[in-house]
Amino acid sequence: MTVLFIGDVVGEPGRNAVRDLLPVAKERFSPDFVVINGENAAGGNGITPRLAIELMRHGADAITLGDHAWDQKEILPYFETEPRLIRPFNYPEGTPGAGHVVVRGNGKALGVINAQGRTFMKPELDNPFRLIGPLVEQIRAETPCILVDFHAEATSEKVAFGRYLDGRVSAVFGTHTHIPTADETILSAGTAYLTDVGMTGPYDSVIGREVKGVVERYLTLLPQRWHLSHADVRLSGVFVEIDEASGHARRVERFQIRTPPAP
Repeated sequence: MTVLFIGDVVGEPGRNAVRDLLPVAKERFSPDFVVINGENAAGGNGITPRLAIELMRHGADAITLGDHAWDQKEILPYFETEPRLIRPFNYPEGTPGAGHVVVRGNGKALGVINAQGRTFMKPELDNPFRLIGPLVEQIRAETPCILVDFHAEATSEKVAFGRYLDGRVSAVFGTHTHIPTADETILSAGTAYLTDVGMTGPYDSVIGREVKGVVERYLTLLPQRWHLSHADVRLSGVFVEIDEASGHARRVERFQIRTPPAP
């Protein structure tokens, strides 16, 4: 089984990158499934039903979220009608939506789990380390092929989570910081790991926002309107090949594809 995971899609520039550049990645890697983190798809803050549908039309088999999952209020009822849109599983019981999904196609099945870290984020969330074990076993009853999007701030928490799940899931890929890391590997028990996939969006920016406003905020500490950048847009992702019998990763490769310069 082959899977593409696309990092945080940021606003219209990121959505356009999915539209224009995901076909290039699919031609290169021929994935069975595509998973996209869409929590910044709506102007950098959350996602709407229309934008979730747009990402699925462009090729997403599942969409993961994170700490901005609830920024657009119209998304709340949509969780009840679209199981392929998932939010972090360790939010409190009763939160709209689900934290995992099993997607199927061409006789294959992939489990996708969304988890959120607590270090430098929302410490009141349930502990993903303590809760994820039973969820993994539940999904393994259907398929040993499981991808985890760990939406977290601290690299140490991400590394620890990957090590903790080594051998029990196929891949643990980090999101949230928007900065791609260069540590892709297959851990000793067979789990593919990458600390952060990076954003799909404008890299001539400060994690997606125009530079000037962010720098002014740091200089003056005064509130600023932060606008999305539209410069140097890239699709950031990671490819993983999984043994369908064991669920272990065989190959992992991160990639970036740049939007061609205007003529």
